[in-house]
Amino acid sequence: MHQGHQTPDSGARAGTHCKSPARDAAKSPNVIMRSPHLVLFAALLALASVPAYGAVSGSVTGVVRDAAGMPQIGAEVELLRPDLSVIATVYTNSTGRFTIPSVLPGRYAVKALCMSFLPSLRENVHVRSTTVVNLTLNTLYEVMQWLPSEPRTGDAQQDDWKWTLRSAANRPLLRWLEDGPLVVVSDGSAGSHKLKARLMATGQQGTFGESGERVSAALEETPSNSRELLAQVDFAPRSDAGLESMLGFRQDLGFAGSVESLAAVSIHPEIDAADSDGLDEAAIRSQETMHLGDELEAEAGSTQVLARFARNSPNTLAAALPFATVAWRDGNSTVHYRLATAVPASPDIDDAEAQAWLPALSMRDGQLAMEHGLHQEIGWERRTDNSDVAVLVYADRIDNPVMEAAYRSAASSSGAASTTGQLLMDPSSGLVRAAGPGFSSAGVEAAVERRLPAGARFRVSYGNGGALILTPSAQPAGLTQLLGAARPRHTQTYSISLSGTIDGSGTRWRATYRWQPESTITSVAPFSQNAADPYLNFQMRQPIHLRRASSDAGGGIDAVVNLRNLLAEGYRPYVLSDGSLLVFAQDQRGITAGLAFSF
Repeated sequence: MHQGHQTPDSGARAGTHCKSPARDAAKSPNVIMRSPHLVLFAALLALASVPAYGAVSGSVTGVVRDAAGMPQIGAEVELLRPDLSVIATVYTNSTGRFTIPSVLPGRYAVKALCMSFLPSLRENVHVRSTTVVNLTLNTLYEVMQWLPSEPRTGDAQQDDWKWTLRSAANRPLLRWLEDGPLVVVSDGSAGSHKLKARLMATGQQGTFGESGERVSAALEETPSNSRELLAQVDFAPRSDAGLESMLGFRQDLGFAGSVESLAAVSIHPEIDAADSDGLDEAAIRSQETMHLGDELEAEAGSTQVLARFARNSPNTLAAALPFATVAWRDGNSTVHYRLATAVPASPDIDDAEAQAWLPALSMRDGQLAMEHGLHQEIGWERRTDNSDVAVLVYADRIDNPVMEAAYRSAASSSGAASTTGQLLMDPSSGLVRAAGPGFSSAGVEAAVERRLPAGARFRVSYGNGGALILTPSAQPAGLTQLLGAARPRHTQTYSISLSGTIDGSGTRWRATYRWQPESTITSVAPFSQNAADPYLNFQMRQPIHLRRASSDAGGGIDAVVNLRNLLAEGYRPYVLSDGSLLVFAQDQRGITAGLAFSF
């Protein structure tokens, strides 16, 4: 809850008296139920709402203060069930303290009311023995000074084990309850740390531009309740094989929304093409989120991208990639329109990584090519406590779709000469990228997600649309001829995912499987924000407990494993006329494993 500073004259007062009209109110007469069936039904409901006999009771205690820190005398405090029905009511004493005795273990909410103040509600209070809940009462004017905007609904595919630097600060919100009153509400969890840091050491194989040993350092600082500063750097130790960095800033604007600016840089001296080497890419991304009432939200921004070879190439690629989203919410349902021009990064890339903001690059006729296009969608989504359902229709135009392949040069030929400027090459991973023919596509996507016991999630989805295919070839062909044979085809894709946390060990895991025809070498619906990686993938994060630490410490060591395309499915091998071998796939088999240190 928001905690103000004590006023200079507060020491001269013992407290502020709150007279509660509810204390002396007369009780309403009971409703006489004439039917014995209704009496029996009411009795069954009452029995169902009572916890099991014999549970050890606890208590809820705390202090009610105003924003200046003054205890509130005579404030009414209510203990509520999760559905916000009242269980018990007490009043604060001369020091502002209250105690609710004989509370059975469980999850509750605590509400404080006092004249001249907005009610204050604390949700998700877990009572086991003696539970302390301190509440702060604010006037409407005070709330308006620090009220944050409601955080955007997160991506449905994201799981809680994703460590992200862009999480909003945990602060109270103003909300209307179903029974009418306006309350200041918080979820009762601990506030976010002022400083977060993560150091990750990994080994990677099978990733373009990222294979080998990598060290990643990320930092988030929250200098105030409305500002966030974040930074990240990723590099290969003991070499100049590659570096990625990112620096960002975010500012909440209360009711208005938020603004965000982010700069990302990628330097990969090992990536080359014919007569060119050392690929550099930079992006500056800015966006603004606007709230128009409680129902309407809009987001708009643009990413400015610059890419070039460091040596022996005069060509420089520059592009502006705008994006926008408008969403209208009505209860649990949301209708939105989205426009995008940059193809989103792989779902296993954290939002805090520079790769998330840099478009994929490839080659065409000796020139750098950037994967982008125009995506428009209209979608509907409904979220409840137990499940989510989403359906959308879209239309795409995709320019320079990236075709990725494993490349093995023939012993008798020069790899650089044989590619004739058609391939962007990464010698570390043995992968190459080429630009495919642009095409237009339209289709639908649908997904259903179900929350299971113990925090597990189950999701199934379907989509259709266009993707590039390469047909098998009985005879060796030239590289230009092979790349020219790629063509779009309308097809379908299905995916299933399951994630959760194992009790006791704290192991967080996620398994996904996405199928589409093996003849396709690019993804169906590439602009999808919820799509899983192709074929069978498994991700795991295992906490390593070196000593008993406080749950509020906010740090620790995790072992991280990410397996992509575990069964090596979808490979399309082709022999070139010079004897070289290209093996195309929607996603190459890869592995990332290492340790993550969070502070």
